[in-house]
Amino acid sequence: MIKPASLRAAIVKAIPALATDPDKLTVMIDAGSIAATGALSLSFEYRYTCNAILLDFAGDADALFIALVEWVRKYQPDLVLNPDERGNGITYEVDILDNATVDVSVKIQLTESVVVKDNADGTRTVKHVDDSSVPPFGYTNVAEPACDPDAIIAKSMRDGDQVQVWP
Repeated sequence: MIKPASLRAAIVKAIPALATDPDKLTVMIDAGSIAATGALSLSFEYRYTCNAILLDFAGDADALFIALVEWVRKYQPDLVLNPDERGNGITYEVDILDNATVDVSVKIQLTESVVVKDNADGTRTVKHVDDSSVPPFGYTNVAEPACDPDAIIAKSMRDGDQVQVWP
């Protein structure tokens, strides 16, 4: 999985004190699942909750959350574009330690697509999709009739592959 390290880098960039004290930021995956279909491809999607925990944080909460929103807009845009995802896509908890410091836990619902292709020589090519370069809502309908067994019913904007369904 690639996104947790990228998220960590974005938080450290927004809060430079973390660069000199990296132990005050922990990024982990609390819960995860794999979504795969019965399609011919072995491609799948990681789905997980990424938890970023800042310990003894005395900085500006706005700087943290602006960095998170900026990162999400680039790497998980459905959390800001899809009204159904906005309410629970980014959640947080704050533990007030004293008048100057808090512990902050931010949970972000993330997905990462992995495209798996079988090559003619029997090897596999595995590619993690860069969501920062994918247009939101990555499937377009194709106007071929579904009754044709070779009909294309959707085309993936992520990898350019066409998805076919046989009756």
